[in-house]
Amino acid sequence: VQLQASGGGLVQAGGSLRLSCAASGRTLSKYVMGWFRQVLGKEREFVAAIRWSDGITYYGDFVKGRFIIARDNAKNTVYLQMNSLKLEDTAVYYCAAVDSSVLSVMAGYYDYWGLGTQVTVSS
Repeated sequence: VQLQASGGGLVQAGGSLRLSCAASGRTLSKYVMGWFRQVLGKEREFVAAIRWSDGITYYGDFVKGRFIIARDNAKNTVYLQMNSLKLEDTAVYYCAAVDSSVLSVMAGYYDYWGLGTQVTVSS
């Protein structure tokens, strides 16, 4: 599976961004797709995951209703809608995939990764 993330950028605190992750190379019906983020010098942090087959989602505790993960079957794309962005949301965001039905929060569980996209939230 090849993953291509996009949509990052600079946004003011309180604003919104939508990240996209386009997948190719495999049918994703049996996959879980996840979003992680990483700040330089820190471990990669789980943001959200979605099970492609039924759309079940799971979020990191810090999200608190601000982010929404969704999939588009026709486009083989996963989105992360990020609202009410905070300064601490600044990070490189990565999309990931694993051939599994488990919505794991562990980065090591995922087999495929895209290049990250930078999200910078300014005051």
